[in-house]
Amino acid sequence: MDYLKCSAQELEQEYASLKKQYEDEKGKGLSLNMARGKPGKAQLDLSLGMLDVINSSSEFVGADGMDCRNYGILKGIDECRQLFAEILGVEKENVMVGGSSSLNMMFDTISCMMTKPIVEGCKPWYEVENRKFLCPVPGYDRHFGITGYYGFEMIPVPMTEDGPDMDMVEELVASDDSIKGIWCVPKYSNPQGITYSDETVRRFAALKPAAKDFRIMWDNAYCIHDVTDTPDELLNIMDACKEAGNEDMPILFCSTSKITFPGAGVAAMAASENNMKVFTERYNFEVISYDKLNMLRHVKYFGNYQGVLDHMKKHKEVLQPKFEIVLNALETELAPTATAQWTKPNGGYFVSVDVLPGTAKRVVELCKEAGVVLTGAGATYPLGKDPKDSNIRIAPSFPPNSELEQAMEIFCICAKLAACEKLINQ
Repeated sequence: MDYLKCSAQELEQEYASLKKQYEDEKGKGLSLNMARGKPGKAQLDLSLGMLDVINSSSEFVGADGMDCRNYGILKGIDECRQLFAEILGVEKENVMVGGSSSLNMMFDTISCMMTKPIVEGCKPWYEVENRKFLCPVPGYDRHFGITGYYGFEMIPVPMTEDGPDMDMVEELVASDDSIKGIWCVPKYSNPQGITYSDETVRRFAALKPAAKDFRIMWDNAYCIHDVTDTPDELLNIMDACKEAGNEDMPILFCSTSKITFPGAGVAAMAASENNMKVFTERYNFEVISYDKLNMLRHVKYFGNYQGVLDHMKKHKEVLQPKFEIVLNALETELAPTATAQWTKPNGGYFVSVDVLPGTAKRVVELCKEAGVVLTGAGATYPLGKDPKDSNIRIAPSFPPNSELEQAMEIFCICAKLAACEKLINQ
């Protein structure tokens, strides 16, 4: 039933039917959570063997001869830096391995540039009045939280099927030296699952910012997180920037948070020698060294980059059916109503749904009352303000499949119910 072509009477009848279905679901007293992209138990179980690779009888010396139980080696042990270099497609010398959180490293990176110029002759960002940051939307709420915390005006940049609107990005950064950077999730973007096209990456690399200290925050969180048999390919930003003479512009991040254990994985960043010199000066005052035993544990468990890729195939086997459950429900229940659109990603952790404009908050509210917790409507926009009140991020990974099916049934009922309400009131 195409809601947009229905008469008022037909909508009233549909609403009554949906309301009864909704009350039936609500009466079940369910408690289902799809609020964040958390790995489910089956995924966490994949890495249990890692807990056994180091024990009291182990050899704790890394390839560089350092006893990993002791202080030292700020940038991380060599073999772990090499592993992340291959994951990110950079040279080992450009890599620093940190703690468990890439988000923490991103926060520290912004904090560093707030207080110390990343380019000689520029001001630290806290001295820049009306400082701005570009934010592709819909995007990752925690990225926006960092720049919001540091007082940046956040400028939304619409996403296209090839990545951020590069005409807008090029025009803005070339004309305003108070624009200091842009957030990017270049492969399987959060939440749409879009991978930037080769042309988009090359246009990023060729940017001519008015600000000499403009930086691309390249959060490659899902660089090896495929969920279909037709994975996307992402052009190497570091190589492209070197070719364009902009080697200092990108700062890359990733972690094993959704590969091994969230909160107990390993994070890394990569940047040019000039950038890294500024960052490591700060880190020298901040920390003696990060958890080298955990770095060693990861290296021993995986062996090499191919070991990581083999491990990710197991994750795909768990996640692929979950994405199929979500997409099948949307296609079956919402497509006929013509009131919603959604992405069909080849990887990542989310499905982005645009419900009828003006109803996203209502859908989330109805779901919550029926026992299904979603990420808040508007979370994918700076300051939580979705101008169309349309986008909802669905995170399929955490619930068991049987619960995911129930949650999606309720979500679709709520989306249709909210759409009927909106159209009837119009």
